[in-house]
Amino acid sequence: MSKKRQLFGTDGIRGVAGVYPLDQPTVFAIGCALGQWAQKTAAGGHAEIVIGMDTRESGPWIAEMVAGGAAKYGVSVRFAGLVTTPGVAYLTRSRDFVAGIMISASHNPFQDNGIKVFGHDGYKLPDDREADIETVIFEVIKSGAEPTPLPLTVDPGLDAAYVDFLASSFNGTLKGKKLVLDCANGASSHLAAELFERLGAEVITYSAEPDGRNINLNCGALHPERLQQAVVELKANAGVAFDGDADRAMLVSATGKLIDGDAMLLICARALKAAGKLPGNVVVATVMSNMGLEVALEADGIRLDRTPVGDKYVLEEMIRIGAAIGGEQSGHVIFHEYATTGDGMLTAMRIFEVMAQTGKGLEELAAGLEIYPQRLVNVRVREKKPMSDIPPVMAAIEECESYFHGKGRVLVRYSGTESLARVMVEGPDLIHVERFAESVAAVLRTELGA
Repeated sequence: MSKKRQLFGTDGIRGVAGVYPLDQPTVFAIGCALGQWAQKTAAGGHAEIVIGMDTRESGPWIAEMVAGGAAKYGVSVRFAGLVTTPGVAYLTRSRDFVAGIMISASHNPFQDNGIKVFGHDGYKLPDDREADIETVIFEVIKSGAEPTPLPLTVDPGLDAAYVDFLASSFNGTLKGKKLVLDCANGASSHLAAELFERLGAEVITYSAEPDGRNINLNCGALHPERLQQAVVELKANAGVAFDGDADRAMLVSATGKLIDGDAMLLICARALKAAGKLPGNVVVATVMSNMGLEVALEADGIRLDRTPVGDKYVLEEMIRIGAAIGGEQSGHVIFHEYATTGDGMLTAMRIFEVMAQTGKGLEELAAGLEIYPQRLVNVRVREKKPMSDIPPVMAAIEECESYFHGKGRVLVRYSGTESLARVMVEGPDLIHVERFAESVAAVLRTELGA
């Protein structure tokens, strides 16, 4: 059983910048703990780590506090400056860095920030390792160590090496293609245009003028409406919307249609299978991926393997079964041949590679994907009791499953971060999808409602 963690969540340590656990003393303590761990991991050799950040105004001081803590224990720090989360993961595994630290809160507003840690292999640390680091963090806090930031200077060669790596993996050219990019005023703001222009495309860029506070603000992967309009108005071949740290992306077709993670998985799985590069003819996705994806993949002789929600669980399953591709509906797509984490720029590049090689547009490539109606209802709960211990809830779920008879599904799970139960019902008939979602939610409110 994994040790219980208090600071680390499913994607690092997150919070409001300046407020515990992202206040200066705690951030410095995190750096100290990471420094101690890095020195032990280096096994007597010299330990060096790389730190990157997105565009939040709190990024620089958090990076300097982490660096100061690590330096206290003799660890050298290289600073990549503004770079994407997958960029830090790539640099960590491709160079002699013991660890990589990314300062980002992904798609959250600018007030939030976070600290993500990658091991030398480019993977996020195991839960038990994070728990061990937490123990040291609390010891440092208790000791009353004076926070001492380390001034950092950006090494421009680091993010350049990441873009070089991406560009070198592209097979073909985007010459003659017009692309519109929405960089969410985030980590991809100075990298994405450079990459796709190098591949030959004509690039128009939106939301690439970060001011420290406009990251994800009415733009990016969570707000693609402006991008959809721009792609149509500019008669572009496609559009890409990144999130704040560019570990995921949503695409837009020439007609303005949104192409989500499910559609991207289908497009790439078909291409990989045709090239003989889809081991086991399997794709990994979460329980939230639409049933329409499962049906479309099955028609092409490809199996869908589902995991709990979270790209971490997708990656674990991919490694376990040797899958080449996996991802989430939200646009986190992992290509294990190239990366150890979701990467929005890599994902868009792989999709555009298929477009260039086939001469087909996004909608044609995703043909056969019929999205089943889906309804999600959140219920605030007073406790998170196992569903199996609540007979009325189980009866409501069984009634739903019996009606759909294998052509629909119901998923009831608790939020990992809030006092919420989430009811998701999916099926071919919108009227009954909504009816069952509300009926299961009503039982939950009666049994567990806050």
